[in-house]
Amino acid sequence: MNLALGAPVTLALLAANGFFVATEFALVAARRPRLERTAARGGRAAAAAVAGIDELSLTLAGAQLGITMCSLGLGLVSEPVFAETLLPPFHAAGLPSGAAHAVAFVLALALVTFLHMVVGEMAPKSVAITDPERAAAALGLPFRGFATVVRPLLAALNGTTNLLLRLVRVQPVNAREVSRTPEQLRSIALDSRRLGLIGDTELTLLTAALDAPRAPLADLVVPVSEVVSVPAAATPQEVIDAAVETGSLRIVLRGGGRSGAARMVHVRDAYLARARGRATPADELAHPVPAMPIATPVGQAVAILKRHHSHLGLAVAPDGRAAGLVTLDDLLTTLIAVR
Repeated sequence: MNLALGAPVTLALLAANGFFVATEFALVAARRPRLERTAARGGRAAAAAVAGIDELSLTLAGAQLGITMCSLGLGLVSEPVFAETLLPPFHAAGLPSGAAHAVAFVLALALVTFLHMVVGEMAPKSVAITDPERAAAALGLPFRGFATVVRPLLAALNGTTNLLLRLVRVQPVNAREVSRTPEQLRSIALDSRRLGLIGDTELTLLTAALDAPRAPLADLVVPVSEVVSVPAAATPQEVIDAAVETGSLRIVLRGGGRSGAARMVHVRDAYLARARGRATPADELAHPVPAMPIATPVGQAVAILKRHHSHLGLAVAPDGRAAGLVTLDDLLTTLIAVR
């Protein structure tokens, strides 16, 4: 093959390699909710990108297959073409045949490797991660076409890979099932800041969001001395009066109860009891308040309150005494607040 034919083939292989590289990075980096919103408005390209993310394991296998095919093509076609093109000048310079072939081969290999890395790898990768959603939407549809054609081969490759993993006692998982620990996410955020992909403000927000679920309750506890409470024998009207005076919808009871556990009454129940004309004591309207150690992480405390269907929790000090109350609203605000 001469240079006139080899050069266009080389450019085509580099372009195809760039296509597979860009698709791989775009589908990994793209934010799925954005693509789903576009797909919901009738965007076929975005829908194809979402489908690719749904089958990320096969998608990555398809991208790797395409990259491998293009790399082999460059080695089989482009390197010999460039080596043959460079050979005559070295012969004309008087180099022995063996030396001329060796120098031409090394230069051709260096040139093809440079083009492969810069044009076929690094440039497409940079374009894809600059705007992954747009890149995924632009490349998703043609890539799905390629993946559909070679799907049997990809399934066979994936099956073989999974079998080899099981032989070494590694359980393969679908890419959608892979989760990240807070430490891994924090490392990703730090690397993103170092590479200039996010700013200091974004890094601070991400770090705070990762730290919030593990923060202890101590800073969110309302001390016992500040808790709004009424006697267990209080009438519905007394509960309502306490709520009106303090603005609190949930009033803690003092005393009463069989187990000594903390309890509270919602002002709504007091209004309903009054509307029925009943002088039901607050003790009979009360709901239990779940207790938890004051060192309980915020994320775990939210799970405890949700499990007990309670908006209040009792924080217990290490010595067993009640330290105060914590509200579900404060816990959730800590988890989602933008600082």
